[in-house]
Amino acid sequence: MTTTPLTRYDHGMLRLMNDRRGRPLYATAARRRLAVAAHLLLTTAIGGLMAYAYLAEGQPVWALVVMVVLLLPWAVATGAINAATRGLLELRERALDERQSAERTRVQARAHRAMTLLLAATTAILLIVGAVDGNAPTAYAAPVLIAVLVAHWLMPLWVAGLMAQDEPAEDDSLAA
Repeated sequence: MTTTPLTRYDHGMLRLMNDRRGRPLYATAARRRLAVAAHLLLTTAIGGLMAYAYLAEGQPVWALVVMVVLLLPWAVATGAINAATRGLLELRERALDERQSAERTRVQARAHRAMTLLLAATTAILLIVGAVDGNAPTAYAAPVLIAVLVAHWLMPLWVAGLMAQDEPAEDDSLAA
């Protein structure tokens, strides 16, 4: 931690991110991967529904209703990933110790590399589709850009969730 004193907000966030009541959701590596996969799937579904609502003719009210319904499990998955990483990306820098700060830097670097690859692939796909069609796919440009922006925003969370380590087992012999 830095020498800057923690605020009441920092203390509250530390308490929230270290609350162990949701531990069964992320106790093992397989469960953390499942939480990240569920979050990715829900994010994709919500994004697909947004794109459908944007591109569809008429009044696709059902898509908006389904999006709102999907937000609750999406928020639960987000909370599980944040709790698994003990708030690595949500806490302010001054609330992290040196190990957590270094871990945050590693996560952000990996997320940056993954995002660079995703952006390169998206650009290549748009250029290929434009070359095959004879023009740029302008109707899909806005949804694709929004999808890439969302991926850029959430990539550090997904990487942190995948990189989170199991907590060490409590040794009962030390307590005795």
